[in-house]
Amino acid sequence: MAVYPDHIRLLFGLKLKQIRLDKGLSISELAQSSGLSVSYLTEIEKGRKYPKTDKIAALAKAMDVDYDTLVSLKLSKRLEPISELLRSRFLTEIPLELLGIDPADLLELLAEAPAKVSAMISTVMNIGRSYHVSVERLYMSVLRSYQEMHDNHFEDIEEECDRFLTEFASGRAQVDDPLLISLLRTHYNYTIHYFDRESNPELAGLRSVFRPESGTLYLNSHLSAEQKTFILAREVGFQFLNLKSRPYTYSYVEVESFEQILNNYKASYFAGAILIRREDLIPRLQAIFDAPTWSNENFLALIQSFQATPERFFYRLSNLLPKHFGIDQLFFYRFNNTAGQTDFHLTKEMHLTRQQGPKSMMDEHYCRRWVALTILQELTFLQKNKNHTGALCQAQLSTYADTGNTFFIVSVAQSYQPHQQQNMSVSMCFKMNDTLRDKLRFLNPLAPGIPQRIVNEACERCGIFDCRERVAAPTVLQRKRQIEAMKKSLEELK
Repeated sequence: MAVYPDHIRLLFGLKLKQIRLDKGLSISELAQSSGLSVSYLTEIEKGRKYPKTDKIAALAKAMDVDYDTLVSLKLSKRLEPISELLRSRFLTEIPLELLGIDPADLLELLAEAPAKVSAMISTVMNIGRSYHVSVERLYMSVLRSYQEMHDNHFEDIEEECDRFLTEFASGRAQVDDPLLISLLRTHYNYTIHYFDRESNPELAGLRSVFRPESGTLYLNSHLSAEQKTFILAREVGFQFLNLKSRPYTYSYVEVESFEQILNNYKASYFAGAILIRREDLIPRLQAIFDAPTWSNENFLALIQSFQATPERFFYRLSNLLPKHFGIDQLFFYRFNNTAGQTDFHLTKEMHLTRQQGPKSMMDEHYCRRWVALTILQELTFLQKNKNHTGALCQAQLSTYADTGNTFFIVSVAQSYQPHQQQNMSVSMCFKMNDTLRDKLRFLNPLAPGIPQRIVNEACERCGIFDCRERVAAPTVLQRKRQIEAMKKSLEELK
């Protein structure tokens, strides 16, 4: 794998410092014996400069090592994790500036304490391997951090959406399939075909495939109307925003770079924004927030009026609520469930608050009092006993037993893949604080139609021992209390 010039400088600096310390030389002693200045050697060891051939030869002679040994990119065993990191795709492809990190500062950090940093990197990499963290998942985690840093609102993309709407959908004209297909065919020279899971069972998990060499977009014929419209809008987004590096399938089969992940996000943001216009959504949200009571039916009707999936609608809310309503203490998550089964899988999450919320857990059971899970159970019951085929909306005020934090949560559940009996719930969760009570009238005072429940994170961590919904023993909590009791007994020993 390629090693970039900045990384070659750092590797040389790390090796120089390592050999100097192994030889028991101070930087001033090396400067004196090599004829180079202390300041110049400091710049080399920090990875800021790479010496010329004659200076490398002088350094090798001063430290009594071979020239080839000094210029080799191979580090000692204890520093090899740093070399592995520098050779990986992570540092070469992720634009660290997006996360507020100056690459020069990162390289200096690596150079300042290489042994400690190396141990930390090795630990993180081993954890990633142990839990099978793929490059794609790592990229998605970086993207999620980028979204959270900006409250998931990007005004530059919003302005591009406004420009698109002015040019192609002026007035109140709806952005629909005919408009999008016409643009793709006539403006961007697309050819559109369809495939189905019967003829191409190996492609059943993909929603779309784009072949750039022929300009052909293949759509899964089993897509819902909302899914199809969003994919068409996303394709227009790639073209209108001039995003060249991109994934060519809707579900990631293989991602070549972080830039593809980032551009896919930008095109998806664009699609959501032109399909759910902010000038249409904001006043209608305001009307719901100003009402003294909460209506699950009215909120579900609002989602359906935009011909959007609940997930896409909630995602659009996360773009607009921090910017236009000052509501930034929120999080979004999605659970998948096979009808009739008791396993629930957290498949997407985004947190604009760090104070509470579901996180991916290994071998633990999420609290069965969460509305995101109870709504899936109710949906399964309605599908089985009432032939229910639509979506279901419920709200809940959830207070965490351990922390006392309270959240207003709106969850919508619907069938996700009917042929596999897959259901999905998506939830938007708002932290209860003075801002939220001021913005949402039905929370102050609390409207009588909103149920309240005491919840927790997971059965294994929960101290509500009389919980009827519990599906696992509180093993993590018990172990924690045993350790606390042990520590207390140790302190009492004379």
